[in-house]
Amino acid sequence: MKLYDATLAIHEKMVVFPGDPPFKKEPVSQIQTGDEVNLTRITMGTHLGTHVDPPAHFIDNGATVDQVPLETLVGPGVVADLKGCPRIDRRALEKAAIAGHQRVLLKTDNGILLLESPLHPDTVHLTEDGARYLVENRVRLVGIDALSIEHHENPGSPVHHLLLEAGVLVAEGVHLLEIPPGEYEIFCLPLKIKGADGSPARILLRG
Repeated sequence: MKLYDATLAIHEKMVVFPGDPPFKKEPVSQIQTGDEVNLTRITMGTHLGTHVDPPAHFIDNGATVDQVPLETLVGPGVVADLKGCPRIDRRALEKAAIAGHQRVLLKTDNGILLLESPLHPDTVHLTEDGARYLVENRVRLVGIDALSIEHHENPGSPVHHLLLEAGVLVAEGVHLLEIPPGEYEIFCLPLKIKGADGSPARILLRG
């Protein structure tokens, strides 16, 4: 069994979704200046880097990140190979044979772009009929190697609404570049921030 880390490292030069707060850190106390301990203040948005979107991100009074069931966050799943697909629609998902998996991570040609800043203007994304296919197949968690699962200029964000209104948790910024496609045990662990519309997450795969 091998353990993989599908999480982007958080740092001040990382790619950030347009308009979101960037990551910043500043020392509060430092041993080298005579303080007893090292202590750092950090500021960042709730959708920084590898993160999850709970229903509350797009639905007023929707479930917040601390209310997501643990059974959604941890369990068997698959890294689906969708490299070469310009967009992820129903047909692409059917070919990827994701049926029967409750947790699906979409590995696309976006991989290297997650390590580059600024955000690439046209990343591979999930379409509306692709989202419906995931809902029909009772997927509980879907992740993608992009900072948004749908095209960032899609009016009304219908893909997010289709998924989140059906209770499908969305993970974005999943770092799959060096992870082989296949079946894994997935651990998607957002910070337990009470009432939050999202949170950075550590995503680990065991397989």
